[in-house]
Amino acid sequence: MKIQEWFDKDIDWGLVIDYGLKIVGAIVIWIVGSWIIKKVVKGINIVMTKREYEISLRKFLVNLLKWTLMALLVIVVLGTIGVETTSFAAIIAAAGLAIGLALQGSLGNFAGGALIMVFKPIKVGDLIEAQGELGVVNEIQIFTTILTTPDNKVVVIPNGPLSNGNIKNYSRLGKLRVDLTVGVSYDSDIKKTREVLMTALTSNPKVLKEPLPTVAVSELADSSINFAVRPWATTADYWDVYFGALEDCKNALDNAGIEIPFPHRVLLQKDS
Repeated sequence: MKIQEWFDKDIDWGLVIDYGLKIVGAIVIWIVGSWIIKKVVKGINIVMTKREYEISLRKFLVNLLKWTLMALLVIVVLGTIGVETTSFAAIIAAAGLAIGLALQGSLGNFAGGALIMVFKPIKVGDLIEAQGELGVVNEIQIFTTILTTPDNKVVVIPNGPLSNGNIKNYSRLGKLRVDLTVGVSYDSDIKKTREVLMTALTSNPKVLKEPLPTVAVSELADSSINFAVRPWATTADYWDVYFGALEDCKNALDNAGIEIPFPHRVLLQKDS
């Protein structure tokens, strides 16, 4: 009896059916949309993995894409069942603007980190000079890059300025030229001096045989003939070659009887 009374009520069945179809349509859109988002996110993740994107950047971008697509899907579903979504879009836009203004510096550093991880001007283990700092790259994070200096100090550089500034990468090509200057007296024979210095360099096992070291007169200074001494070394052996070559050149010149000039002071004794 009660069921019959309920059916006898003045109900707009067309409206009920129309609303029911909208709900069914929203459910279908949600199921299909969720499936598509899952496939898209999975595909993007596979592509970034194959291209060896840094893991923290990959996870962040995948999650950002997933939740952005999910938010759009929710708006579409709500619009399907007749909910006014203009206000939702306005709220999301306003929230995005406010967050962007509040995190302007951090977003700049994030964008810089993303550029570094995608284009890879540097990688972990590289010896670089950037933002006035010299050091080995220990870690590339989303917002900062961490260096260890030759004197074992830790330097944290924001990725925004790092990506927008000049970067000298000493490790990219695998070998470096060591620039030294050695001065000898004007009494020295240039040819013999060059041969002595070249022998000192080629005898050092850490000096690379290719490219060959270079020894050439670079300057006729006030009190010395200066030679540009240019051995090559791997990045890891740079400082060993730098200090070792200086010592080898000094010993070789001493053994050959070639003088390295130094200031002389003559003391005159005053007659009493």
